[in-house]
Amino acid sequence: MTHLLKMPTKQHDLLITGEIGRWDEALPLGNGLTGCLMWGNGHPLKLSLDRGDLWDNRLAPEALAEDYTYANLIELVKRKDMDAIRKRYQFNRFTVTPTKIPAGRIELTWGRKADRMDFRLNLSTAIGESKLQFGDSECLVRAILHAKDGIGYVRVSGNAELPFVSIVPPSYSAPDGEENVAWDSLALLQYPDPKVLEEDGWIIYRQKTCELLEFAIVVGSKMVNSDQLELAYKIVTNKDGADWLIQAKQDISRALRTGWEAIVESHSKWWESFWAKSSITLPDQETENQWYLTNYFLGSCSRKGSPPMPLQGVWTADEGRLPPWKGDYHNDLNTQLSYWHYLKANHLEEGESFLDFLWELRPAAKQFAESFFDAPGICLPSVMSMEGKSIGGWAMYCTNLINQVWLCQAFDHYWKYTGDHIFLEQRAYVYFSETAACLLRWLTPGTDGKLRLPLSSSPEIHDDTLEAWLTPNSNNDLALLHYFFETLHTMALLLDKEGEAERWCRIRGQLPDLAVNENNVLMLSPDESLKESHRHLSHAMAIYPLNLLSYHRSEREKLIIDSTIRNLEELGKGLWVGFSFAWMANLYARQGNGEAALYQLKLLWENLCSVNGFHLNGDYRKRGITAWHYRPFTLESNMAAADALQEMLLQNYDGVIRVFPAVPAEWKRENIKFERLRGGLGSLVSAEWGKGKLQFIRLEAEKDAVVRVQNVFGTEWLILEKENKQMPITVSADGTYQIQLLKGESVTILPEAAQGE
Repeated sequence: MTHLLKMPTKQHDLLITGEIGRWDEALPLGNGLTGCLMWGNGHPLKLSLDRGDLWDNRLAPEALAEDYTYANLIELVKRKDMDAIRKRYQFNRFTVTPTKIPAGRIELTWGRKADRMDFRLNLSTAIGESKLQFGDSECLVRAILHAKDGIGYVRVSGNAELPFVSIVPPSYSAPDGEENVAWDSLALLQYPDPKVLEEDGWIIYRQKTCELLEFAIVVGSKMVNSDQLELAYKIVTNKDGADWLIQAKQDISRALRTGWEAIVESHSKWWESFWAKSSITLPDQETENQWYLTNYFLGSCSRKGSPPMPLQGVWTADEGRLPPWKGDYHNDLNTQLSYWHYLKANHLEEGESFLDFLWELRPAAKQFAESFFDAPGICLPSVMSMEGKSIGGWAMYCTNLINQVWLCQAFDHYWKYTGDHIFLEQRAYVYFSETAACLLRWLTPGTDGKLRLPLSSSPEIHDDTLEAWLTPNSNNDLALLHYFFETLHTMALLLDKEGEAERWCRIRGQLPDLAVNENNVLMLSPDESLKESHRHLSHAMAIYPLNLLSYHRSEREKLIIDSTIRNLEELGKGLWVGFSFAWMANLYARQGNGEAALYQLKLLWENLCSVNGFHLNGDYRKRGITAWHYRPFTLESNMAAADALQEMLLQNYDGVIRVFPAVPAEWKRENIKFERLRGGLGSLVSAEWGKGKLQFIRLEAEKDAVVRVQNVFGTEWLILEKENKQMPITVSADGTYQIQLLKGESVTILPEAAQGE
């Protein structure tokens, strides 16, 4: 039996016919730090540029004031002074910064609009192409952002005249005499006028900000022949070294001497290695394409050594305005969902960007815990800048104490998927323990002896009204607390810290039970159930992603899961946004309902995503899917949808590997396959379903591990193949069996009837 990993082919490419009139419909290119969006109509063709660490980090004075504290918020909530709360904590409404900022735009202009345009994004090589036709003449523009050297390359060829090349700076200052600008205009940043220099084949746009940061776009060019032009560009900042501009020109000159073919070859090798990590094969081509496109997004905008993706990744808005929600790091859902799928997809380094970021922000988290929460330990703001500073916002969410627990889960997930014991000891347990110190400052026993928070909420129930503070503890907060202390207890036992394990277990025992109403539905809080459609499914956190309730453990838990999902169906999708559909698909996957899970994903992909795949939050085409008709681009729903699709193919949330646990019946009549998805504890899992039954499961071990697998072969008689040796085993239908693996070993599990096939 041979196992060749499937690579993206032309059928996975992103194709867009006709001109692209908006930046959020553009072909996206990226290398983790730098981003490029290719769009336009030839008059001009635009390359909108971004760099992940381009931030204006100026803090609002309110974020530094002595009364910006949790204790003050508690007092204002007691007084029911919503006006004072909004004035004190929602300073993001009347401040422009901190914010992510765009770099600028390279424009290629032919002097007139093209008669026809076709765009293609080759996923396998991460090359963007734009083909322009002007009458009988044709021009092909190919572009990459090199996967390793940080330089952008463009080749223009064809029998049409070559374009005029220019740089268009963002509108960082208001035009002379114009005083009234839009509330979200880039002009509000009031930067000094840009400098654009063109000489000796170079175009350099240099921009000072109102901080020490200064950045530039440097473009060099060479004529290959009379009908072929090559460009190379780089976005650089004064943080890159003392001779940052000189170094950029040297790098670009060297790149131009190397030439397009050699550059593309080295660039393509990185992407070949990326795609070799995992693959899927589905009978539904569009769904398969979405998985590959989302992994392309991940590889483009999240790389180890670069900042993790904020709301828009490395594709900041190019429309003269601040990016949606200032392109911030939203820790009440968005950052967490953005890093849901990478582990199972086996793209570790891309996700490590987020873990490294959180780890390096521990000093900022310690400072915020001390200044805002009057507590030891660590806690990051739930709406924050790249430096981990509070941006402000709805007080019940932007300063939520418990969202820090959801960030902790990123460390727990990494340990569970990789089985990296050193990471568990030196990173995960440390991060959890430091978070616990902050939480315990505010968890106090009530009259019944149960621990409660002084303020509790459920993102983003009741928006920014007094009703948003629910009776403590909300199920959102309570589920996170149960998960947190249970996980700490497990980690401590694994690390032989018995005394600490006992402490964490004791604290968890002091928490109230989750609130469940008379209809067996998870509630918002002990005295309130969800009564209307809502975008956040946060009251169901215990089902997914926290896995506190299991569909396979007890009839009671199964009943609660079924009843909660049914209640969400009754309330409807009217006030959902994109991530609601992805989250709901995950709930259905837990239920084993593949038809419903896939339907939710298709609603998202077909109605709330742009032509280039970008998730736009709302039903912007007004198809009647939801009542939200806006279109702010954010990435978390793309990633969460890929996670739900992977959960349909493979689950291991309770220590048991289950293959194809929630796939549609129609798929099972054809062929389904996945290769090298992560199954937990350093195991890589491959499996294939064909001819109406499970054909094989293959396990590869990166570390010594004992794994449990559910028997879904439809027979009790199985064969284990290891090192060309076969061992028969007998396992009851739907029962589980245990396999011990040593590092580097591979074992294939087959139904006995398949022996010798």
